[in-house]
Amino acid sequence: MSRPAADATVLALDLGGTQVRAALVRPDGTRVGRSASATPVAAGPAAIVDACIATLRAAREAAAREDAAAETRLVGIGVSAPGPLNPWTGIAVEPANLGPNFPGTDLAGPISAALGLPTYLEHDTKVAILGERAFGAGRGIDDLLYLTISTGLGGAVISGGHLIAGPDDTAIEVGHAPISLDGPPCSCGGSGHLEAFVSGWALAAAGGAAAKSGESPALADWLTANPGGAISAREVSAAAAAGDAAAQAILARADLAIGRAVAGMVNIFNPERIIIGGSYAEARWGEISARIVREIAGHAFKVPGSRVRILPAELGGDVSLAGCHPVVVGRLGDPDWERAVAASRKGGRG
Repeated sequence: MSRPAADATVLALDLGGTQVRAALVRPDGTRVGRSASATPVAAGPAAIVDACIATLRAAREAAAREDAAAETRLVGIGVSAPGPLNPWTGIAVEPANLGPNFPGTDLAGPISAALGLPTYLEHDTKVAILGERAFGAGRGIDDLLYLTISTGLGGAVISGGHLIAGPDDTAIEVGHAPISLDGPPCSCGGSGHLEAFVSGWALAAAGGAAAKSGESPALADWLTANPGGAISAREVSAAAAAGDAAAQAILARADLAIGRAVAGMVNIFNPERIIIGGSYAEARWGEISARIVREIAGHAFKVPGSRVRILPAELGGDVSLAGCHPVVVGRLGDPDWERAVAASRKGGRG
């Protein structure tokens, strides 16, 4: 299979636990033909795959109306999905939030057959870093670290121009790197992981505990005013902004945790640039970025610490759509990728 032309376009699919989104992505990263539908998690794996196919078809039809020339230059489909997954076989190994029966589901095969285009599946954080490198805050950077902080915390690394994946695509699970010997418990069953300090669910857990113990008067009052309600990261942030000392301490601990962890990542990965996205990072960019800069100055080696730049992600919620373009054009017709696929099918990896 030959390499794609410079003007090649790609159909992109972003599969999440609540929504399926699709669009056609042009070579400059712009998106047309947007389509979206709810993810039918309760209906099971077959219904989810059908929703992906229907959403892609709708996006292709809409793109043909909006930019007929771009639609004629389609060369493949990129699928961004939560992991773990096997990008070489196109199978969702054990993704989060897609239902208990979804592990082991073939995503790429049925989509490719239905749309008549080669289809490439990749972990959403890896798609995101490729998108930011191609079209966002990491343009042209060969040594890049990407973090996303929202409900959870994920990351990806490009080193020397190459995406770090590991033999089964589970490399760079930075959210589950232990940073404490004593906890708190993580959603994965471990303890002391970075995500247990810095994520939406972690702030909610800490805020709920502070409310129930009475340590946080503001959050305790919120629970009283909202019987049966659950504290979220939004309530913790609001209480901190109103001067609640316990809520402020929760956020300060989260800032320290991400700052100290990123300082360690500078020493480990030696990135030229660190890009941070996600709803939590966007909401508290000033506080988070300032703390990271201080921690790098105090704990990273001087040479990499003085060179690295910390930037907010540029592509926002579209990062997993835009990133599908470099996924497809980078793998279509690439002999190294084709050899990796062949090895995986023979049981040599993944």
